[in-house]
Amino acid sequence: MQYEDAVFHSSPAVLVYKFVVGPFDNNVYVVQSKVSGGSVLIDAAAEPKRLVDICRDLRVTAVLQTHGHADHIQAVPELRRAGFRVGIGSGDADRLPNEHDWIIDDGELIDIGGGVELEAIHTPGHTPGSLCFLLVDGQRAADILFSGDTLFPGGPGNTSLAGGDFATIIESIRTRLFARMPESTLVLPGHGVHTTIGTERPHLTEWIARGW
Repeated sequence: MQYEDAVFHSSPAVLVYKFVVGPFDNNVYVVQSKVSGGSVLIDAAAEPKRLVDICRDLRVTAVLQTHGHADHIQAVPELRRAGFRVGIGSGDADRLPNEHDWIIDDGELIDIGGGVELEAIHTPGHTPGSLCFLLVDGQRAADILFSGDTLFPGGPGNTSLAGGDFATIIESIRTRLFARMPESTLVLPGHGVHTTIGTERPHLTEWIARGW
């Protein structure tokens, strides 16, 4: 299988590939329906030539941006020139002026085919327009959340940059992620290793107390 070494998750309906790119070791994910063969790419972070090749090989139909920080969007212009549509949350659209094709709304379902969808979840705090994407596999959530820079092992993403707000990201994590997702949900962040909702949820009060 092409890109076999990059397969992070495989189920009867879905393949999830993980690629690490660029100087900030950004995680780029491709979610592919085994039924339709169609895919989407999450975060066109860096190494545009490599990502264009991956998109063509894995039949990517769209690029979904978790947010608009510079380390997550460096490959966007070249991917668009190669013909791939790019979507981003409304609060971060100004970070991609003339370099996005549609606004991804909170609750929007992105259809990959074969009963596989990604649900967009607006989680402001790291940036105003930050999005997470929940994999919906057939009749149920597949318990995989692509969290961008909203949630990492050990706490929320950085809120010290322009547009960030700690109270807002805590509220996003508490109400939009922890309150609705089972402990088994795998969390695949924009950098580093994965975690689970069950691992992180007990530490919310600690994060609030430390202030980051």
